Amino acid sequence: MHASETADREIVATRVLDAPRDLVWKVWTDPQHIGQWWGPRGFTTTTRRMDFRPGGVWEHVMHGPDGTDYPNTVVYREIVEPERLVFDHVSDHALALRFHTTVTFTAEGNKTRLTYRIVFDTAESREATIKRHRADEGLQQMLDRFGELLTANTGAIQS
Repeated sequence: MHASETADREIVATRVLDAPRDLVWKVWTDPQHIGQWWGPRGFTTTTRRMDFRPGGVWEHVMHGPDGTDYPNTVVYREIVEPERLVFDHVSDHALALRFHTTVTFTAEGNKTRLTYRIVFDTAESREATIKRHRADEGLQQMLDRFGELLTANTGAIQS
């Protein structure tokens, strides 16, 4: 599947992070850290279960700033440490959101280019998700939070 074939079904965001790829991977994949940055601003995330392997499942609950809980299930499809993570988001509480995500981690010297690419089944599903949940803004906020966590805690995380 080439990007040009899916452009109308995608949400893509990229960040260049001031941290080495191994550290970025560690913070991205460790449930101890995920709860601090996963989700838009104002959200926290609780991991119920994380079986980090191809075919494994990550069950987590995103807690909204208004007190609403959003249970989510992710199924890992491909894990190539520290280069690529591919997963299917198979549920989001009663909304039954489904989409495919690829996250790439590219070393650029001592920095890392992180690209987060979501592909929905249809363009209509993408548009509805953006309209209903502001998923495009939420993704940008999540990546901002991730970068802020890295910047604030690089020394503590590395040790």
